Amino acid sequence: MIVGDTMKTTAALILTVGLLLSGCHSWVDAPYSPVPPGPPKGLRTATGDNFIELYWDRNPEPDVIGYNVFVSSSYNGKYEQIGSTKSTYFMDNGARNGFKYYYAVTAYNVDGYESDLSKDVAYDIPRPEGYNVVLNDYRQFPGTAGYDFSQYAVVPYDDQGVDIYFENYNGQFYIDVRTDSDIQDLGPTNSILDIGTAPSSGWSHTHDVPVVIGHTYVVWTWDDHYAKFRVSGVSPSRVVFDWAYQLIKSNPLLKRGGGPRQPFSESEKVR
Repeated sequence: MIVGDTMKTTAALILTVGLLLSGCHSWVDAPYSPVPPGPPKGLRTATGDNFIELYWDRNPEPDVIGYNVFVSSSYNGKYEQIGSTKSTYFMDNGARNGFKYYYAVTAYNVDGYESDLSKDVAYDIPRPEGYNVVLNDYRQFPGTAGYDFSQYAVVPYDDQGVDIYFENYNGQFYIDVRTDSDIQDLGPTNSILDIGTAPSSGWSHTHDVPVVIGHTYVVWTWDDHYAKFRVSGVSPSRVVFDWAYQLIKSNPLLKRGGGPRQPFSESEKVR
């Protein structure tokens, strides 16, 4: 009897332990988090020629495995999903120059729970850009001395649509604009991307600026657009530069390498 009772007790103990282990196994495989992750933070943009890049901070929740990206024509408008990514980077190749795009991102975890839309005010306007443009001295080569940013084209210095033209004046080099346009030297930069916004004052009273290699300049064109260019080379007969142009009238945004946007007032931040 003692042996039999011992065997029953042992069997019961084994069964109990087995059930406990089975329960532990189910607990390990259970959903890690039954609630959605928090909305992503730090959403920022970088604009280019017919594309916009998005960056944001990685979510702190360990079970987040990806992000969905949304776009709208206004901050408070309807957001439509345009893609998903496992990283904290996304390129919107569907963005077109001259249009403003607002973005939001959600995070989702291993169990399919998705966060609310991010609340950062992140928007941008793609704009055209060009590299290694060559203009000649207008006295020597008048037909290739000017540039029309709206046409992305080298034009004669006296063309009706010209925005800037190159001048060698007794060995001193200048970029000139029309008398109904403005220009300003913003000084040395490492890249044309360093200048994000056109200034509101400080324009040249003579409508020209000395040409200095490595300097970036901003132009307020005769038809109320902003452009920027950075000089990479100059000689007595020509100047070489990179440029970017804002298609939307009166809009001073020229940045490609973006950062977080300034927030709207609380009353505007409703989705």
